[in-house]
Amino acid sequence: MSYALQQGRSARLCLDCHKETAQDVRNHKGYHGHLKEEERDCRNCHTDHKGRGAKIVELDKDKFDHSITNFPLRDKHKTVKCADCHKPNEKWTKAPLECNACHKKDDVHKGELGAGCQNCHSEKSWKDAKFDHEKTKFPISAGRHADVECTECHETRKYKNTPKDCYSCHQEDDDELAHKGRYGKKCETCHSDKDWDKVKFNHDHDTKYPLKGKHHDTKCDKCHLPSKPLYDQHLSTKCVSCHKKDDQEKGHQGTLGDKCEACHNEKEWKTTNFDHDKDTKFPLHDAHKKAKCETCHKGGVSGKTLKDKEKLPKDCNGCHKKNDFDKGHKGRYGVKCETCHNEKEWKDTKLFNHDRDTKYTLKGKHIETKCDKCHTVERGQVYQDHKLAKLTCNDCHKKDDFDKGHKGQLGVKCEDCHDEKQWKGVKYDHNKSKFPLTGTHSKVECKECHATPAYKDAKSDCYSCHKNPKKDDKDKLHSGDVHNGGFGTKCQECHNTRSWKSWDFNHDKTSFKLDGKHTKAKCVDCHDRPVDRVDGKVKPARACLACHNRDDVHQGSFGAQCDRCHLTTDWKSQRFGVKGP
Repeated sequence: MSYALQQGRSARLCLDCHKETAQDVRNHKGYHGHLKEEERDCRNCHTDHKGRGAKIVELDKDKFDHSITNFPLRDKHKTVKCADCHKPNEKWTKAPLECNACHKKDDVHKGELGAGCQNCHSEKSWKDAKFDHEKTKFPISAGRHADVECTECHETRKYKNTPKDCYSCHQEDDDELAHKGRYGKKCETCHSDKDWDKVKFNHDHDTKYPLKGKHHDTKCDKCHLPSKPLYDQHLSTKCVSCHKKDDQEKGHQGTLGDKCEACHNEKEWKTTNFDHDKDTKFPLHDAHKKAKCETCHKGGVSGKTLKDKEKLPKDCNGCHKKNDFDKGHKGRYGVKCETCHNEKEWKDTKLFNHDRDTKYTLKGKHIETKCDKCHTVERGQVYQDHKLAKLTCNDCHKKDDFDKGHKGQLGVKCEDCHDEKQWKGVKYDHNKSKFPLTGTHSKVECKECHATPAYKDAKSDCYSCHKNPKKDDKDKLHSGDVHNGGFGTKCQECHNTRSWKSWDFNHDKTSFKLDGKHTKAKCVDCHDRPVDRVDGKVKPARACLACHNRDDVHQGSFGAQCDRCHLTTDWKSQRFGVKGP
């Protein structure tokens, strides 16, 4: 129902001219639009026209209900005087509804935040602003920012274009933490607004390089140098990029390459996690475990030398060639050091058992003999000699044979006389030779017959040794050849080895049987002349006169056949009873 119908003709006529008021009434806005039915008679407040300059509104300011206007008065506004908002000579309805219209001079933001003061301020207190920061591009409801005074970030009360990066506000904190800008300005990379002191950056999760062991406690700038911000540094993940100095101080000096992780770990730099036994094809035993890496890995742990990029040798000689020359082998024992040496002790060569590992058992002096006495350079390498070397004594002792004077006469079977216990002390079984030793010969020293070690040069006949008897011969019968060569050189026909003095020659078996006084005659009495030089046979004169010429009183008148008259039993006895003179 229209206002004009309710109030009659006068109200309708008022609204016909006062169109703005009529609009408010229709839209239920403004003071007139909020009036109750019984209050909508214009005459209740206004007088009729009295000219343009007439004051037709009689308003009781103390009783005026501002709540039914478009701007209800609340809190501080209730104490504000009407003239503070309603300008003189202007319609009451022209009073502005926006905060900024009245509080523009109070706006410390200088208009940067617009005219919507009510978004932050309220009528209770202009200074107590309630701004919903969550609706901005910088939410602060979570974390420490919620308790921060606005002026901490908005120092000049200019809120628009306030920087949103941490560093702009926290530069001072950065300096106090000794970063001094060297970690860059992206504080949020590590810190959070919940707790500045706690670092939220998870190196394991946020990078491709998880921090383990000591790395977890290491300060950032130990690896991330101040030259660039942390988040801009693409550091090498190789250990040597940070630990090059450690490599130098530990003595590697780059010789073991740059793969530090092959030996070291993050728990303890001095403790190595590299298991040579499991991680390589060359298990380390005994002394090898104590050897320094660079002793073998002179070109680096990559297994290749810096010079020729060849794989490291696994044979002993590859590392111990110098030891081989220093010890005097000089390569003549070959390169298979492990044949004799072991990893427990280089000097200990008991690993090799000649008796067990070869077909030639070492006995006597051979046990103490040095290897190169038999295994000479000419024969090649030690471990090949068992195939090349012969097992005869003469192979090694040929020179001894010639130096000792045998000169090869006795053949190559040295073991027939010599043994490994003592080369000089020989026990030769002479009975196996062509001249068995019997009787007193068994007690005679070798040198008595063998003037030199050229034993085959020794004569086997008696005369060669016995033609000049010893000076201490007690029978005094010998003066040179006691027989004066009368019995020839076949001593054995009379003498034997039992005793030189006892002889068993039976003269009766010859063509001149001994009887009578002849049995007591000395051999030299008849055999006083040398034997025949042609055939060496004893050929004494058979005629009596040949021996008894001085006994012949007949002076040869009866001839030389004395036996025709004389008898051997007694020279004076005669066959015909004839007495002598």
